[in-house]
Amino acid sequence: MLSASFAERHGIGGHMRRRQFITLLGLGGAATFAPGVLREGRAADAYPSRPIKIVVPAGPGGPNDDPARMAVQILQPKLGQPVIVEHRPGAGGAIGSREVARAAPDGYTLLSAGTGMLAVTPVLSASAGYNPTRDFTPVAEFMEGFHVLVVHPSSPWRTVKDLIDDARANPGKINFAHTGTGNLPHLSAELFMSRAGVSLVGVPYRSGGESVTAVLGQAVHMAFDNVTLLLPLVAEGKLRALAVTSRTRTAVAPDLPTMIEAGVPDYDVTTFFGIVAPAGTNPAIVSTLNAAIVEALNTPQMQQTIARLGALARPGSPSDFAAVIAAQTTKWAALGKAANIKID
Repeated sequence: MLSASFAERHGIGGHMRRRQFITLLGLGGAATFAPGVLREGRAADAYPSRPIKIVVPAGPGGPNDDPARMAVQILQPKLGQPVIVEHRPGAGGAIGSREVARAAPDGYTLLSAGTGMLAVTPVLSASAGYNPTRDFTPVAEFMEGFHVLVVHPSSPWRTVKDLIDDARANPGKINFAHTGTGNLPHLSAELFMSRAGVSLVGVPYRSGGESVTAVLGQAVHMAFDNVTLLLPLVAEGKLRALAVTSRTRTAVAPDLPTMIEAGVPDYDVTTFFGIVAPAGTNPAIVSTLNAAIVEALNTPQMQQTIARLGALARPGSPSDFAAVIAAQTTKWAALGKAANIKID
C-alpha cells in the first residue's frame, strides 16, 4: 500500500487532488452566464422548479466525479436551483447507471459517467441491465483523457519497438498491471496485444495506485494508466514513459510519441466523461443544460482546470456526444468479442 506522504508527493491520492482542482476552479464567471430560455412546452418553460440530482455511479474522488462537481458549479448559478451530487457505486457502475436509466425523463435526474459506464460495461457484461444508446439521452461531454504506457527505468525497453520485439521473441514472458478485467488499463493492454501481435500476461490489482506501485517495485514489467497518475513519477525518473495512447500528441507530454507513431497501427485509447439524462428527456431541457455546460467549457478558466486533470475540454452538442459514445461502444464491443473479454 502507498503511504500518505508518498501519495501526496506523487499524485497517486487522486481523491484530494481532484477536489482541490474543482475548488480552485471557483467558476467565478458562472453566475454571469446569460439566462437560458426554454420554449418547448409548459414543463420545459418551468424547468427547473426544484433541485437537480446528478448520480455518480462510483465512489467519491474518481474521474466520474469531476464532471458532476463541475456541473454543480455551472448549473446552480445558471438555473437558480440546487444541484446535488449522489454517489451510487457498485457493479462496475451498473447500479447507479440503471437507476438513472429508469428515472423519470424530466431533467431532474442526470448521470455523470465515462467510457467505462457508457461504452464498456454494457457491452462486456450480460448483467449490466441497461443500454447506453436506448436508455440515455446525451447532454454534454465534458472532457477527454488518455493513458500512458510506462515501464521501470531499469528495464531494457527504451521504445515501444523494443518492447514489441522482446514480447514477440518471448511470448507470455512479459506481464502488465491493471485494475481489473474490463477496466480501461486492462483494455488498453488488450488492444495493444491485438494491434501489435504480441502476448502479455495481465496481473490485476485493486487500484491504480497499487498497480503503479507494482511497476515501481518491479513486481510487474509495465502498465497503462491515467496521465495524472503516471507523469509525476515519470518526471521524477521513477518510471519511464514509452508512449501516450491518444491518436495525436498531447500538450501535457509533447515529447512522448503516440502509440501509432511508435509503430502500433490504429491504436487509439481515450477516455471520455460527460453528463447524460434518461431517454425521452425534453429536447429543450437537454438544450438548456448543454448550452450552460458548453459555455463554461469554452472559457479559458475551465479549459485550464481540465488540463490540470490531464485531459482536454470537449465542448459540443448532444449529438456530438452521442457519436463519441457510439464509436467507443463499437470499439470495445469488437475487442471484447475478439479477445473473449467478459466482466460478469
